[in-house]
Amino acid sequence: MVDNERPLIFGEVLYDCFPDGQAILGGAPFNVAWHLQGFGLAPLFISRVGDDPLGHRVRDAMHRHGMDTSGLQLDSSHPTGKVTITLSGTGHSFDIIPDQAYDYIERDALPPIPETALFYHGSLAARSPVSAQTLAYLCARYTSRRLVDVNLRSPWWQHEQVLDLLDGAWLAKLNDEELLQLVPDGRDDSSRMQQLMADAGLQVLVLTRGAAGAELLTAGTDRFRVTPQPVAGMVDTVGAGDALTSVLILGVLRGWPYRQTLERSQAFASAIVACRGAIVEDPGFYQPFIADWGLV
Repeated sequence: MVDNERPLIFGEVLYDCFPDGQAILGGAPFNVAWHLQGFGLAPLFISRVGDDPLGHRVRDAMHRHGMDTSGLQLDSSHPTGKVTITLSGTGHSFDIIPDQAYDYIERDALPPIPETALFYHGSLAARSPVSAQTLAYLCARYTSRRLVDVNLRSPWWQHEQVLDLLDGAWLAKLNDEELLQLVPDGRDDSSRMQQLMADAGLQVLVLTRGAAGAELLTAGTDRFRVTPQPVAGMVDTVGAGDALTSVLILGVLRGWPYRQTLERSQAFASAIVACRGAIVEDPGFYQPFIADWGLV
């Protein structure tokens, strides 16, 4: 893959609503697109927001961050997405509200899209028929370079549907709990990873384990692991996996070796957990990484 390719990102954008009343932009695909923009990749983000104050805040934030908003559809019938977050120690849980604008991403309202692209999507936006049909169209169009970010949010997923989304993807990322849910009969994580890769025809599988780090397995059975250093001043873990995914995509497009890609992905994820929420609006946050990784 070439480093000048523009990533295509599809899925939900929403507001993470914290117990202290803060509402911070989020949604796994949006977080990934935001970080990629921060790294200078200019992704095309496809989603849908309500014609409401929160939806206008999404568009304004994207403009401030320099993002292309041509793929952000406006919905006059459904509200901008919200998620209620409950914090527990260093962890968190979600209460995802149904029937949100991102459930109605319309194929007929898509902007012009490239003939070829590295295509990323999650699994949550497939919970509703309208967005699922648009996603199916895009999956059929981008068959060779598709990355799936598994997000199993109860009750908004079905086992067979998620496996269908994984089928034929090039790379998939999920956490250890999600792996156990999708492949419950494996002996251990290693056997479950191998089984999922074989069943879905994946070339690369990335498994995250929170504070225990991450692991990358290739179809050629190369295996790489990284364990992060303890993070001083941890605030919350919201969006840590999305931060990791964004650098995975960056590494793929830049042609970095897998070990280096995984190490850099984990380093960026460790930086995000020291911030409130999944994104950082200060562009200076990205500059040390851009300099260290030779992205200038």
